[in-house]
Amino acid sequence: MALDDSLTIAMIGTRGVPAAYGGFETAVEEVGRRLVERGHTVTVYTRGSESREPEYLGMRVVHLPALPQKQLETLSHTGFSTLHAMVHRRPDAAFVFNAANAPFLPLLRARGIPTALHMDGLEWRRSKWGPRGKAYYRWAEQFGVRTADALIADAPGISDYYTDQFDVPTELIRYGAPILDSAPADGIRGLGLEPGAYHLVVARFEPENHVLEIVEGYRRSDARHPLVVVGTAPYSAAYTESIRDAAGDDPRIRFLGGVYDQNLLDALYFHAMTYAHGHSVGGTNPSLLRAMGAGTAVIAYDVPFNREVLAEEAWFFEDERDVAMHFSAVETDAAAVERLGARGRERARSSFRWDDVAIAYEELAQRLARGESVHATARRATRRAQEWDFGTSRPMVSTT
Repeated sequence: MALDDSLTIAMIGTRGVPAAYGGFETAVEEVGRRLVERGHTVTVYTRGSESREPEYLGMRVVHLPALPQKQLETLSHTGFSTLHAMVHRRPDAAFVFNAANAPFLPLLRARGIPTALHMDGLEWRRSKWGPRGKAYYRWAEQFGVRTADALIADAPGISDYYTDQFDVPTELIRYGAPILDSAPADGIRGLGLEPGAYHLVVARFEPENHVLEIVEGYRRSDARHPLVVVGTAPYSAAYTESIRDAAGDDPRIRFLGGVYDQNLLDALYFHAMTYAHGHSVGGTNPSLLRAMGAGTAVIAYDVPFNREVLAEEAWFFEDERDVAMHFSAVETDAAAVERLGARGRERARSSFRWDDVAIAYEELAQRLARGESVHATARRATRRAQEWDFGTSRPMVSTT
């Protein structure tokens, strides 16, 4: 790339880098460092990092504070980040992550900073939010549609949703998958596990992630290999208690809590017989991609998002009875486990490449810098009265 083609790009609205949390942070790190390698200047706004270094993997890191309150942490940090972007050298384009941060888009655009908003999944459907939180997310979703220069969706179902509900186009940009062809087994053996002889769940304990149904189904099954449950419940002690009650005193079920050692987490994915994925809200899920990239066969909750990502190459469940049936069957079908695991890895390797993701972000930034925007047509968009059927990723069909 010629030097004259280089852009200054800001990434706003996440915990930043180094990535130590969820999909947004991983995307910022993986995309940001590749944009730097392609000749661009990338600024990542970061909060809560143990490192205070001003640079990471070639990216400029701006450390700013946030109010230490769950409801205000993200918004306050994004507010500080927006002000910083406005008063310092104007970037050629900004990527803002999380629809909740939509209120800051008009400020960025008023400064002449073209801005794309990554909508993520359908946050207002998550049970962790109370009525006011859900109402805010629904409002922010529409406000973001009306004020962004571009909207990013990470899955076809999310893109379809915005087309149907608001009649606005989106940029379909997926996540990348880490590909694991090997992983040391020492860490899992230290936990008393053996390669290929356990089932894995990695998820926050939230109802829409169906951890309860997975645990209930596994307990009903006659599976011999243990179920290893990785995750915590940052918002719901009651839901965590219901999961532990469902497990009862079954010695086959192992709760590890949060695992923040990335090498150990990689090993857990790689050496599992199956990965049970219960996520039902959102689009392309990073934990599912990680299991696919590790070559681990998947038992997934049956929603269009998961079927599309997996290209149907998995076992699917709707309730705990399906879960019990699958766990009972997979341990006697080693050929199917191996086949689906290999197909998942190949799907991840060919269709979810971080290099492709970075190029898509680069091309979008270039178009934004040239002045392309959906704002003129989207600024009066309103939500359709017809509700969206999240089971089919299609408009709700009336039966009256």
